[in-house]
Amino acid sequence: MSNSSISCFIKIKTMIFLFLFYILLLSPQANASHCTTTTAVKTYQKCMTLPTQQASIAWTFHHHNSTIDLVFFGSFISPSGWVGYGINPTSAEMTGTRALVAFPDPTSGSIVVLTYILDPTVKLQRSALLSRPLDIHVVSSSATLYGGRVGSEESVHNGAAVQIFTTLKLSPNKTKINLVWNRGLYVQGYSPAIHPTTVADLSSVATIDILSGFSAGGVHNNIKTLKITHGILNAVSWGFLLPIGAITARYFRNIQSVGVIWFYAHAGIQLTAFVLGAIGFAIGVRLGELSPGVVYGLHRKLGFAAFCLGGLQTMALLFRPKTTHKFRKYWKSYHHFVGYACVVLGVVNVFQGFDVMGLSRSYAKLGYCLALSTTIGVCIAMEVNGWVIFCRKAKEEKMKRDGLAGGFEKGSTSSANNNIK
Repeated sequence: MSNSSISCFIKIKTMIFLFLFYILLLSPQANASHCTTTTAVKTYQKCMTLPTQQASIAWTFHHHNSTIDLVFFGSFISPSGWVGYGINPTSAEMTGTRALVAFPDPTSGSIVVLTYILDPTVKLQRSALLSRPLDIHVVSSSATLYGGRVGSEESVHNGAAVQIFTTLKLSPNKTKINLVWNRGLYVQGYSPAIHPTTVADLSSVATIDILSGFSAGGVHNNIKTLKITHGILNAVSWGFLLPIGAITARYFRNIQSVGVIWFYAHAGIQLTAFVLGAIGFAIGVRLGELSPGVVYGLHRKLGFAAFCLGGLQTMALLFRPKTTHKFRKYWKSYHHFVGYACVVLGVVNVFQGFDVMGLSRSYAKLGYCLALSTTIGVCIAMEVNGWVIFCRKAKEEKMKRDGLAGGFEKGSTSSANNNIK
């Protein structure tokens, strides 16, 4: 295998993986639900697909009296669960939200809508969440289910869609609203229980300009962009380039036609992987700062461990002894151990990242698994081939040694016979 062939193979495989992973990572966005302005009750002027939970909203804003007719489209995640949305008058976050929550009435089974104020004690879960009047002007509110009989408890099942209709009176000249939405597994009496804490559930906020019909941007959009960038960089660096660099060192160093090019390829790939991984790591730290209260313990610990080991590997190049130095064998053992540990931690943390981003059943994860399994298959084939060559050479050397020993014994016997004569 020539030097140009190795370089071409690595470049083509990396480019294909980058292209496929980027397309697959964005594929869930294409499958998101589309918004609609039409319901069985009325037709609205504008609509928007919300970024999480396949939720959407539609609304009509009346300038003359600053009122807004709004419908929220959501879905239940359990037959005894709840779906809700709300408006935060001050900021795009859960704390401080004035919420309207729909769920089956425990007594009658019909869908009811109750109002709640999510004050700071909600996160602490010290007491049950109790319904109380809102300090924003809610003109009217109601809820109904898609399909099935309205108000029928049997219609509420896992995945059942619900529409929450609301008419609100906004402050004069207020054209932007901080929208918060979520859903939970069950209701205790008339108190909604805590919602799941996946990255999608914790990111269900948006600031919306009701005149233009577009999201007003802000922290949420920045976090979403950073998450995608963080995921792509770390999957490519820790989850793909790092194993490729290890493969280059293990299987190409013994090919005589390659010469020393394997070393430069190995060092270049690993250095590129570490630089990209360091950028992804820094973005991950920034995401933690932008998401107070959101902690992914295992993912975070694995990330710090992989980054520290990668840094040690990079620094080890500065203290690499010469081949004739007596400490060379110890450095080599250290380099192998830390390198393989870094590869394993990096790959495991990529899978943790898929779970954190809510992509555990996505095409992005499938694409990564296919790329990783292909790489492992190539490793197995090259490992088997290497052992076959090693055993063949060992056998040939043994035959040569046996041949020399046999010739020596034959010569010694002839000399002894001549001496006797």
